[in-house]
Amino acid sequence: MKTEIKTITVIGSGVMGSRIAAHAVNAGIETYLLDIAPNELNEIEKSKGFSIDSSVVRNRIVNVGLETAIKSKPASFFSKSLIKNIHIGNFEENKDFISKADWIIEAVTENLAIKEKVFGMIEKFRKPGSIISSNTSGIPISLISKNLSPDFKRSFCGTHFFNPPRYMKLLEIIPIAETSSDVIETISDFSSVNLGKGIVYCKDTPNFIANRVGILAILNAINIMIEDDYTIEEVDLITGPATGKPKSATFRTGDLVGIDTLFHVANNLYDAVPNDERREVFKIPSFINEMVKLNWLGDKTKFGFYKKTKTAEGKKDILTLDWKTLEHRAKKKAEFASISAGKNIESLKEKLKMLAFNKDRAGVYFWKNISDVLLYSANRIPEISDDIVQIDNAMKWGFNWELGPFETWDAIGVKESVQKMESEGKSIPLPVENLLKSGKNSFYEMLNGNRLYFDFPSSSFKEEKLPSNLILLPSLKERKKEILSNSGASLIDIGEGVACLEFHSKMNAIGEDIIQLTKQSIAEVEKNFTGMILANHGVNFSVGANLMMVLMSAQDEEWDDLDLMVKMFQQVTCNLRCSSKPIVAAPFGLTLGGGCEFSLGADKIHASVETYMGLVELGVGVIPAGGGTKEMLIRSMEGIENINNVELFPFVQRAFEIIGMAKVSTSAVEAKEIGYMRQSDSYSMNKDFLISNAKNVVLGMSKSGYVKPKMRENIPVLGAAGLANLKVGLHLMKESGYISEYDAHIAKKLSYILCGGDLSGNNFVTEQYLLDLEREAFLSLLGEKKTQDRIKFMLEKGKPLRN
Repeated sequence: MKTEIKTITVIGSGVMGSRIAAHAVNAGIETYLLDIAPNELNEIEKSKGFSIDSSVVRNRIVNVGLETAIKSKPASFFSKSLIKNIHIGNFEENKDFISKADWIIEAVTENLAIKEKVFGMIEKFRKPGSIISSNTSGIPISLISKNLSPDFKRSFCGTHFFNPPRYMKLLEIIPIAETSSDVIETISDFSSVNLGKGIVYCKDTPNFIANRVGILAILNAINIMIEDDYTIEEVDLITGPATGKPKSATFRTGDLVGIDTLFHVANNLYDAVPNDERREVFKIPSFINEMVKLNWLGDKTKFGFYKKTKTAEGKKDILTLDWKTLEHRAKKKAEFASISAGKNIESLKEKLKMLAFNKDRAGVYFWKNISDVLLYSANRIPEISDDIVQIDNAMKWGFNWELGPFETWDAIGVKESVQKMESEGKSIPLPVENLLKSGKNSFYEMLNGNRLYFDFPSSSFKEEKLPSNLILLPSLKERKKEILSNSGASLIDIGEGVACLEFHSKMNAIGEDIIQLTKQSIAEVEKNFTGMILANHGVNFSVGANLMMVLMSAQDEEWDDLDLMVKMFQQVTCNLRCSSKPIVAAPFGLTLGGGCEFSLGADKIHASVETYMGLVELGVGVIPAGGGTKEMLIRSMEGIENINNVELFPFVQRAFEIIGMAKVSTSAVEAKEIGYMRQSDSYSMNKDFLISNAKNVVLGMSKSGYVKPKMRENIPVLGAAGLANLKVGLHLMKESGYISEYDAHIAKKLSYILCGGDLSGNNFVTEQYLLDLEREAFLSLLGEKKTQDRIKFMLEKGKPLRN
């Protein structure tokens, strides 16, 4: 029988344990965190007169662990308000924490003897039916569990979370022979839905899947650097976003993770895989051995492959290690013709293919490294996994690769790359030869909107198993479910009478094409559908308006066209809310400016929990003019029944601060606290299920008797009195040096809108009245040189200009 997980106890409050506990609290789970009690006082405790029996002393270690999680960057908690929900204790006095738990997660140090002792205690105090797992990255699960009772073994498995647990999607689940299938199903379903994890099932082999392939890829990259004389900057350029890898690339990743961690994992792997054909790659290069001796361990010691420092003028600077001399020097910009050419290629697959067969130094390096990684991955089946999908997912979710090894192989061309490998004398794995002999040239193929993968054991293609609640828009398009489309957006039938408006412009920037199709889509949905969601599969929901287009129009003084465009944008966001059918926005990632206004315009929001939402227009010298300013004023006033009995200024001031400070939420939880999302709005922990869950929200709204909202005509405003108060505050901020003169100028325009202009006394105004003020202020600011300079700077530098 499956266990219902309502309570989690994490044992071990180190880096991983404290952060796993934090993420359990993020998910709304009753969470307990345990660690050992100290056996002696430290100097601070002695100076304060504490005894060894003091609760402060007894919980010192667990408190330090929790404090580390609280201070971690990026933040471990969705909101600081959640911190209080973790219950902390120590092994000696709080053993009842173990008996309370439905799932007990061991996350103590990587020492077998310590783990065995901990599991002995767990076995004594756990309640019947509870699940137990070990968060280990290197010790075999079967070895950890060898002395446990048969009942314990049935409830036990490995669960390898990746750091930081909040942000890293991968959870490797490693069952032992005795593990109950119900336990695996329970943890998998719970972790996927409640914790937002991508599940990969691993065999109990050294370092499982992601670290086995990932550490090989990192050390192989370093070895090639040494063999062929590349710099650290050159390697990070080639192994970063240019080839679909994270910005941290190879060496920045080493600094983030910890060079000592890389050192220990690689050494353990070398000892654990005596028959691995690439075993020698896991030998740590001599210069890294020296770094470990010098305690240059990366970010944790402020010395690593990179070193943060300050110039003589006090500005931040980053130095790079010269691996030959072990001295940090000024960074040297790495440049390669092939990498520069790749910037003009939008498709990552085309970019990789171009680079793999390019003969400049970047191409030669990339090919040498990637060909090794591809062959290594293929040779790990069936050792670490029975199929390519698990390996691809592990690398995408655990190391943030855009494409897994076999997806990468498809991108560069299996047939062409194998021919090149063979010409270099490399041995091709038999299953890869079987693929080519069957007349196929890729490990994946699409059939009727479903993805098939090449199964190594059977040398045949099998359909990839996907969760039933996963909706993939490309698959629906392939099945001819697209209803409307233009260069910026598409309307897609996602079933059960619900349509999805998908943005697909570059960075999902909002331009005239998206606005036009949104208008058409609302009309189509009102006529033929139950409702609509706004969603897409991009990296971010939307970064806002197409600033380049706006700037060019302003510089060409096309004011009538700009006025019309803003009117259309405002009308569309109003129509989203006032449609006769329910419309739900499903934002995720960066949801900024116009992207935020689209979300605010929808009748309801169902977001990904990792949604970074904000009205950031003041950073480029304008105000939110797609209904965002109006909407934040309305939201700040919601719940006020009689404006004559309430002091309205604090509510107006709140809206002013949100927009004026360009506040961006760090999660959907914080978006509710700020006010971008209402308390009645909802979110998904797992972005994979966002579209499906948003669709269910639409269906629920429809089934409960949806009534078309009306444009609001009784919005309270303060007029001249409120405007005067805001202006006084702005004057003081400017005089104190907190804002520039031009910042104050923009903020006065914002104040004017939020107060409803300079009307006398408290008044009521309509939505359209506020929209007209928004548009007027936006166009006025857009005509000023300093605003145009701010937009230009943002486009060129990617950060705001304070002029």
